[in-house]
Amino acid sequence: MFRPTQPLSRPEFITLVAMLIAVVAFAIDAMLPSLPFIAAELTPENPNRAQLVLAIFILGMGFGTVITGPLSDTFGRKPVITFGLVLYSIGAILAVFATSIEMLLAARLIQGLGAAAPRVVAQAMIRDLYSGRRMAQISSFVMMIFILVPALAPSVGALIASGFGWRGVFGGFVVFAAIGGLWLNLRQPETLATENTRTLKPTALWQAAREVLTNRLVLIYIAVMTLGFALLFALLSSIQQIYGDTYGKADSFPFWFLVGGLLSGLGTVFNAVLVMRVGMRRLAMFAFGAQVIISVALLTITRLHVIGPVLPFEVFFLWQVSVFGMAGLTFGNLNALALEPMGHIAGMASSVVTAIATVASVVIAAPIGLAFNGTPNPLLIGTAVCSALAWALMRTARKLDPEAKKAPLIHV
Repeated sequence: MFRPTQPLSRPEFITLVAMLIAVVAFAIDAMLPSLPFIAAELTPENPNRAQLVLAIFILGMGFGTVITGPLSDTFGRKPVITFGLVLYSIGAILAVFATSIEMLLAARLIQGLGAAAPRVVAQAMIRDLYSGRRMAQISSFVMMIFILVPALAPSVGALIASGFGWRGVFGGFVVFAAIGGLWLNLRQPETLATENTRTLKPTALWQAAREVLTNRLVLIYIAVMTLGFALLFALLSSIQQIYGDTYGKADSFPFWFLVGGLLSGLGTVFNAVLVMRVGMRRLAMFAFGAQVIISVALLTITRLHVIGPVLPFEVFFLWQVSVFGMAGLTFGNLNALALEPMGHIAGMASSVVTAIATVASVVIAAPIGLAFNGTPNPLLIGTAVCSALAWALMRTARKLDPEAKKAPLIHV
């Protein structure tokens, strides 16, 4: 079997990791234009249930992360990612033949379980090679490349669906996974050093998990990531309905999503430029604090009918960009902060952190998305609450970390 030994250049490594992580984003965002057609065919009596196609995928991914990290600590990063891509493809193929919403959700659950491997283990690959603010900077560069996939995914999904129906989109997932898997296995050397491999014995796994779950700072960052994921997943679950039902822009949704995705990508650019100088925690606090102010302000003027009972489309679009942009200033930093003290068990730590944050975020996001009432207001409320709690938790983390006290806060 061919085993590459030459380290990749930093740009190629960043692009590869971005594509592996983007397997998840493609499986979510490419589905958005197809949700009305899925609803009409499989659940016409309750169109909101089509949102569960996204939620169940995320839930499966959350459960999958529990095992993929420990497996990668034992067997290596590449074999586990490859197996996950195969399972992801099997779920996609099963979805093609679904004849009921329940069958489709089961297939998406399997697909989500497989997607956990590239999502979690790719992050562990970064931690194998980098640490601290340098890791956060690399993660930001990864996000700069990654952002192109979710931005383009609805357009690609709509194009595939126009030629092959919504079931054809799942064939696109298989192709995307195959490209990522081949690139990984033909070009990237294994990043897990032999001396850092860990046993799968239950006692060793428990000790590693206990180390993660007894670190108070790590637990705080997990809670903050949960809140951040929740508001993002809630927006993704409802956004197609808002464009179609609230603003009558279902046909142009892929275009607006593309423009919004590219604009919000500036958040990752700013993070990559500023993180080495300003710090991960301060940038995340600034992003959450700014989102509280923006969301509360929009809710207030909506309640007072200053610009009408429903936000004008242009205002909603700019708010959407601000939410996605906030992700670029938070998730890479939060992941680096959570994994910083866990470099010796990066796979296990990445699994625990991502599993808890993902599963818990679905519990928060699903009710927000299902509360859609024809207006963006439930989303605004959910985003304001989640952002406020996240900001407060980040302040607590700052007080607990002696190193953080040396740097002043960024005020919003």
